[in-house]
Amino acid sequence: MGNRRGAQAGNRGPTLEDVAREAGVSRATVSRVVNGVRNVAPDIQRSVRDVIARTGYTPNQAARSLVTRRTGTVALVLSATGKAFAARVFSDPFFGRVVDGILPVLRERAIQPVMLVAESEPARAQLVEYLRRGGADGALVVSLDEDDPLPAMLVAAGVPTVLFGRPRDSLRCGFVDLDNAAGARLAAEHLWATGRRRPATIAAPVTAPAARERLDGFREALAARGLTSVPVVRGRFTVESGSLAMARLLKDHPEIDAVFAANDLMAQGACQYLGEQGVAVPGSVAVVGFDDSVAARTARPPLTTVRQPVERMASAMAGLLIEELDGGRAERSPARNPAEPASKVFEPVLVVRESA
Repeated sequence: MGNRRGAQAGNRGPTLEDVAREAGVSRATVSRVVNGVRNVAPDIQRSVRDVIARTGYTPNQAARSLVTRRTGTVALVLSATGKAFAARVFSDPFFGRVVDGILPVLRERAIQPVMLVAESEPARAQLVEYLRRGGADGALVVSLDEDDPLPAMLVAAGVPTVLFGRPRDSLRCGFVDLDNAAGARLAAEHLWATGRRRPATIAAPVTAPAARERLDGFREALAARGLTSVPVVRGRFTVESGSLAMARLLKDHPEIDAVFAANDLMAQGACQYLGEQGVAVPGSVAVVGFDDSVAARTARPPLTTVRQPVERMASAMAGLLIEELDGGRAERSPARNPAEPASKVFEPVLVVRESA
């Protein structure tokens, strides 16, 4: 205890030298433990960490950054090329679920998230330059558009990047994704198994990353059962667009007895419109959503939906980026040929509730 009191004499906090003295190791050893260098014996690591906890030592972040070339932050990037950016971000529970998933993983490593937004060409250029110059150690990117150029820009700039959703074309980039086509097939198979023979779908915007897979999976499962024509109206992932799409479907195809919506908000909007028109759900028209978000549980009736484990996917995304940073790939040159990017694809699950 004498060392601890001495370390704090004059109202100064404990220093790295104080920790080294009390732990009985060199200053360099404490530095290696603090900076996560792996060539320190486990028992020495435990001893140093015990002293750090006991003394309340806090590493100097500026000095630590000089050693590790790391800022201790990663960017959570929300990116879009369309005009409906703010409406989608602030109305869809999907984005809050992403944050809920990444925070525990980052906190465990004392990494702070920095939220960045890229909604225009100038904003994308500014964001890439900020990250290229070391504003954060890497980027976790959630893009609203399939043709978003930002992921390729980040990879070309040498920024360690992991995407929520499979990258387009041959972009070499880590990612997490869901088997969206399989999820849509689950929806189609469930509707067919419950006797629905005149289904329709409220599809995602054509530019959305998962739009094609969800629509194709739904159509393919029904085609395999002999149904080759399925009415399609596209929404915009919002409750209002789901309601408008349902109105159009009922007007153009009054015979339909089931609807698969590409997300829960649109399914909720479909249920609301059907209720307003006196159409019983699921008695006359069954409704299936996608995501298993809070909207699925609060809709009336509660939605049968395809579960996308967004929180687990976001946690895995953060984990993949940390693995990349720990592996030293953060310092690779864009001209170098990196190792095969890591990825993880999750399987969907059908959650049966009252709407279908």
